[in-house]
Amino acid sequence: MIDRETLPYRPCAGVMLLNRDGQVFVGQRLDSTLEAWQMPQGGIDPGEAALAAAIREIGEETGIAPHHLDLIAEAPDELWYDLPDDLIGKIWKGKWRGQRQRWFLFAFTGTDDDVDIATEHPEFRAWKWADPADLPAMIVPFKKALYESVIAAFADPVARRTRPGHG
Repeated sequence: MIDRETLPYRPCAGVMLLNRDGQVFVGQRLDSTLEAWQMPQGGIDPGEAALAAAIREIGEETGIAPHHLDLIAEAPDELWYDLPDDLIGKIWKGKWRGQRQRWFLFAFTGTDDDVDIATEHPEFRAWKWADPADLPAMIVPFKKALYESVIAAFADPVARRTRPGHG
């Protein structure tokens, strides 16, 4: 039995990607049979800046090129989540108890044709645009509080972008 308390948190970057209609990109993971959706996210490599990791992860997971991204905001604090007990030791080679994440809000300036989840190392089997308020209900239950924190962190800039007449 792995002792959760001795495991560190995996450093990660996460991205809330907004389209012109104020909807958020979400994908269904290939490695899960759940009907759960998630925003792009992934590990920060040693020596890599969180923003660089976020842009890299968008490309790796969505095929979206950096020139279709405009940084709007960064969450002021790291956000954390713990894996449920049944996943400790089973994913990430058993090295982590959960994740500590830096979150970024980007505007997507391209079109749906610029999204291609059939990347070199695909992570999603499907993708769609979703209303930000729907995100907590779409994610795996152990990440629900995290997603609520992300939505709260970006509530003001998202509201400014989705006001009628904006854009």
